[in-house]
Amino acid sequence: MTQPTPTLDLIFLGTGGGRFTTITQKRRTAGIRILHNKTNIHPGPGALVHSLEAGLNPQKINGLLISHSHPDHYNDAEVLIEAMTHGMTKKKGTLAAAHSVLHGNKHTEPSISKYHQQMPDQVIETKPGTTFNIRTLHFSATQAKHTDPDTVGFRIKTPTIGDAAYTSDTEYFEGIGKAYTGIRVLILCVLRPAGNPWKGHMTTDNAIKIIEETKPEMAVLTHFGIQMIMKNPNNEARLTQEKTGTPTLAATDGMHISIGDKIQVQTPRKQRDLKEFL
Repeated sequence: MTQPTPTLDLIFLGTGGGRFTTITQKRRTAGIRILHNKTNIHPGPGALVHSLEAGLNPQKINGLLISHSHPDHYNDAEVLIEAMTHGMTKKKGTLAAAHSVLHGNKHTEPSISKYHQQMPDQVIETKPGTTFNIRTLHFSATQAKHTDPDTVGFRIKTPTIGDAAYTSDTEYFEGIGKAYTGIRVLILCVLRPAGNPWKGHMTTDNAIKIIEETKPEMAVLTHFGIQMIMKNPNNEARLTQEKTGTPTLAATDGMHISIGDKIQVQTPRKQRDLKEFL
């Protein structure tokens, strides 16, 4: 009997970003859980609590992707390493993180202690062009331009169902779209609404330009700052879709996107049973 092709599942345990959203939790900041054929990857502030609430066992995580050294991206990483390594008793899993996260830079100290960095099976310092595997998934780090100069995004390649990608925090720059062509689902960190630029970050205007350049099958806006939340991300997603012609969603806390032969989107109340990942 032919086994069904595994889907790539993206569970948005949090869709907030920036200092004030993190402080107020107007949107959760727990990051995205990536699931594919027993591959579990995370984190973000609140990742532990909201993983447990969603029925996603943190001890089943086998990889952490951390794009840069800002708390709304690296927080909860150490406790998730402890979960991944069964309470620091077994070397296990992969930590793939920017240079600033592992070693610090002129702007910041390391975000993860040496004690925690010694426990994953492999620790990968990600720079644009770095490639690596976590179980069934192949990753490449992509260029970003942010206030942490070591920031990277990630492109996720599956064996059979195409690619997805995550831009991380970045401003628009010439050539950014080259890393994201041929993507089925493009996740963009859109901190601010159209007409409200902020150096090192993306607005809806920037997202529109990137989507026009890359033409993904679907675009998903996430990582919303307070101004974006006040403006209503759904309105910004509608504007983006009107301008680009690409189906565009504003992610919501708990949203579940399943990429297979088709792309299916489920709201938190309609999430399918995830017990096979527990």
